[in-house]
Amino acid sequence: MRVRRRVKRLGLIVNPVAGMGGRVGLKGTDGPEVLAQASELGARPEAPGRAIEALARLARLGDGILVFSYPGEMGEDEARSAGLAPVVIGSIVPGRTTGADTERAAREMADLGVDLLLFAGGDGTARNVCAALGTGAPVVGIPAGVKIHSAVYATGPRNAGDLAALFLEGKVSRTREAEVMDIDEAAFREGRVSARLFGYLTVPVQAGMVQALKAASSGGEERALDGIAAEIVDRMEDGGLYLVGPGTTTRAILQRLGLAKTLLGVDAVQSGLLVASDANERALLTLLDGGAPGRIVVTPIGGQGFVFGRGNQQLSPRVIRKVGREGIIVVATAGKMASLGGGPLLVDTGDSRLDDELAGYIRVLTGYRRELVYRVASSESSPVEPSRIQREGEPK
Repeated sequence: MRVRRRVKRLGLIVNPVAGMGGRVGLKGTDGPEVLAQASELGARPEAPGRAIEALARLARLGDGILVFSYPGEMGEDEARSAGLAPVVIGSIVPGRTTGADTERAAREMADLGVDLLLFAGGDGTARNVCAALGTGAPVVGIPAGVKIHSAVYATGPRNAGDLAALFLEGKVSRTREAEVMDIDEAAFREGRVSARLFGYLTVPVQAGMVQALKAASSGGEERALDGIAAEIVDRMEDGGLYLVGPGTTTRAILQRLGLAKTLLGVDAVQSGLLVASDANERALLTLLDGGAPGRIVVTPIGGQGFVFGRGNQQLSPRVIRKVGREGIIVVATAGKMASLGGGPLLVDTGDSRLDDELAGYIRVLTGYRRELVYRVASSESSPVEPSRIQREGEPK
């Protein structure tokens, strides 16, 4: 007699405005004023498409899952676009959803006994889910925000969907409590990037599929930063256009030139002059249309390894393609590279074809006349194919 498997319950929450501030040079979409500004600048929603990409990976479960979602843009639309038939609960005011809606949705789905909550957003969304659930139910985050410091997100949308499917199938069962982090706004106003711990969420454990916690910059690396800055300035071509990404590592470059650096923004330097400060995608494309040879200077996120797609979405696929892979300069101290624990550098541009083109090996400048060759991988690359992961206790 065949034992019928229990239908697994999946909760789905989408923050429809997550990530809208990235390409237009804003640092998030927290608050109605910032969201209105993003819309005025031509920002488009990023979260729905990334949620659909993740949900498409769940199709193989067929009628083995029952999806619960909030209405319209908070999950229902994305689930139906991915070919799923969700049970719609709750209510929203279309076009005016808030963090309170996310918290209410998470609590209602927990009350329904979902086996896993899949949510799309950024660090603010993770904070809302954490406030509602704590560590009471397992979750997987679909990265769709601007500044994704929290360790509760998959490395990319497809990996989020695959990990959710594996967990619901029982092929991945181990979980851990992962940190929910967000920018400390008081520190940011003082010119420092510092992420504050807001709590923990329970996430499934599978190597290569969930991003690590962003590692804080370590002290005592001033000499290495000075060396990196000196080397980059020495290499700068007269008339060349340098698009310098966010971070304390890249800030040292502009300081050496006697220029001000926006810590969380992208600045453009040409012939020793600051030609654009905190530039958005549109401004960067306009500068590149000027005909000067373009270069992108970026530093990976410590502990995570992301070079593109986390906090620097202004450096969009269109901008990167205009510069070309050969125009990308990666800088990082030896300590920051060591924080990766041997894991690869990652790219999550939102363009899977470009991510594949950027994969391979690249030179990383670690000091004055010091560099190493390091591997770059797409954020969706997994060391283990989902179909080859075995349930615990299964024969090999």
